[in-house]
Amino acid sequence: MSHLTTLPTVLRDVDLLIATLESLQLSPQRQGRVKGFAGEWQPVDVQIRLADDVCLGWRHQEDGSLALVGDLQRLSRSTALPQLLNTITRTYAAHLALREASLHLDGAVLDVVG
Repeated sequence: MSHLTTLPTVLRDVDLLIATLESLQLSPQRQGRVKGFAGEWQPVDVQIRLADDVCLGWRHQEDGSLALVGDLQRLSRSTALPQLLNTITRTYAAHLALREASLHLDGAVLDVVG
């Protein structure tokens, strides 16, 4: 019997997560729903559809982070899931680092020019 699981993540920015998922060609959708066992549904802020019509989603938590939502018991049968989640997290971190570096460079250029 499978059910939906919610796991905390270090991800915080929905737009950055969507850009990350798009860069990995995972076709994210805003405001989706993830289905579990016996018709259990949970709303999510971002959703991706994997093979065999299985979905993963992320939704905001009270602390500002994005929690991963999915039928992890069903997904755990896939040896590719841990690698996929690792790839998403690493790519998100790279996008965040580039965005932060760009913001700092833009500020430094303004200081030099100004």
